[in-house]
Amino acid sequence: MNVIVFASRKGGSGKSMLTAHVSALASKRACCLLIDADPQGSLTLWHKLRGSGDPALRSGTRGVGEIIKAAKREREWAFVDTPPNMSAVVADAIRAATLVIIPARLAVFDLAAIRETIELARANRVPYAVVINAAPARRDHTEAPFVTESREVISRLDIPVWGGQITNRADYGYALGAGKGVTEFDPRSQAAAEISSLWSAIDRSVKAIHGLYLHPGYSPGGFTERSSPTDPGCSGCRGCPDRDRGRRRASPGRAGNRRATNKNSPGC
Repeated sequence: MNVIVFASRKGGSGKSMLTAHVSALASKRACCLLIDADPQGSLTLWHKLRGSGDPALRSGTRGVGEIIKAAKREREWAFVDTPPNMSAVVADAIRAATLVIIPARLAVFDLAAIRETIELARANRVPYAVVINAAPARRDHTEAPFVTESREVISRLDIPVWGGQITNRADYGYALGAGKGVTEFDPRSQAAAEISSLWSAIDRSVKAIHGLYLHPGYSPGGFTERSSPTDPGCSGCRGCPDRDRGRRRASPGRAGNRRATNKNSPGC
């Protein structure tokens, strides 16, 4: 099973929002599980608004690891929303993660908060990447100077940053209020294109982590230009200090994304 954990100590960074939108898209292509580890329950509320029960939801407020173990043979992907702190629940989720996504708004407090999450991911040898959220809209296909400056600041700290951005768009909120992902709410919108691009980056990076792309120089998903084949944004020690971790996890029976599915029904 591929476990994507959305984590940041800063509240309001976009963890629940991204978990909902990405999982809604992924569930159309694979068998997925949602885990709401945040007592605030934003993801649970969104799931109730959906009314379909898809993807399946579990409460992880008391821990995530056991839920993952129980579901790993039934699901290909798990998406975990975590509380804005550095509690034992967050640590448990990160230990179980294949990849940690760290949303960050362009504010001093957000940029400072990501360091603690990154340190926890590094301590557990888990790959991670920062996603810039609620950014100003691009003009003439050029990102705002503040976005570029923030991206450079994060990169100078040797932290992988997704090459795209999640723009501050009303469609994201409208979709959540309707119990949908933005790719379901308005598939042709710019917001849907951003989520599709982020999902593509996550998918390719996970394949790289599992060792499916072993040729040198492959850069999975655009999380960073200095990627190694085993980690989205690792050049030896960043994010995943053990360079061989991805190859070990690619051994038969351990790569969750290799489970066969029906071509005509990629979901559950």
